[in-house]
Amino acid sequence: MGDVVVSRHDAAPGVAELMLDRAEALNAVSTAQGAAIASAARELADDPSVRVVVLSSAAEKAFCVGADLKERNGMTDEELNRHRPVSAQTYRSILDLPVPVVAAVHGHALGGGLELALSCDLIVVDETVKLGLPEVTVGVIPGGGGTQLLTRRIGWGRAADLIFSGRFVDAAEAYRLGIADRMVEAGQDRTVAVELATTIAANSPVGVRQAKRAMRHGYDSGLAAGLEIEDAAWRTTAFSGDRKEGVAAFNEKRTPNWPGV
Repeated sequence: MGDVVVSRHDAAPGVAELMLDRAEALNAVSTAQGAAIASAARELADDPSVRVVVLSSAAEKAFCVGADLKERNGMTDEELNRHRPVSAQTYRSILDLPVPVVAAVHGHALGGGLELALSCDLIVVDETVKLGLPEVTVGVIPGGGGTQLLTRRIGWGRAADLIFSGRFVDAAEAYRLGIADRMVEAGQDRTVAVELATTIAANSPVGVRQAKRAMRHGYDSGLAAGLEIEDAAWRTTAFSGDRKEGVAAFNEKRTPNWPGV
């Protein structure tokens, strides 16, 4: 699919991997790669066999260094304006995936690269990472969800520190701030991300999807509205084939065979 590779893990049913594969440019997101990411994400969203997605990188030294500024340097204002919806959809396509998404991050994840990771539900980083949103240093702001997603992840003050200064953080600080959910040894980010995805994929597909739905839609809705969203999601699971199978498997002391409906 040009600039991205989508694969399945035979040893981990339900786990799909979307790998950024523009290594020669350290995955600097061009218009073509952005469109490829969005297209791949839509296909995964429409596939009921997919239970978890791992977002990874084929580049040895980077997850993604952000927007392709060499491409943008040649754009007119009109071209940049036409490009904006394509760019926005790149990040939104990951954010809107209905299943959990685990980012496997190493090396540099800057600007739009960090925003891609922030669009995931869980972020695994290895000890080599350098993370940052340096957009203000080149005259713009994080426009792939960074101002919203980072603030929701780590709070106003910590997000303001990083966004207003444009500074980078290493793995230890990223983990301490809560940007990263797991910090692992160098070269182990993808392995651990797939292991985590495999653990999640072993659970009820209906349950996991509805848990993500309740969390995502309820987070900004206020407590009362959030509890209503949670109740609707619970009802979806309570009368599903997955719940019947889960309860039966528990009582029969066996591994569930989830119907996924």
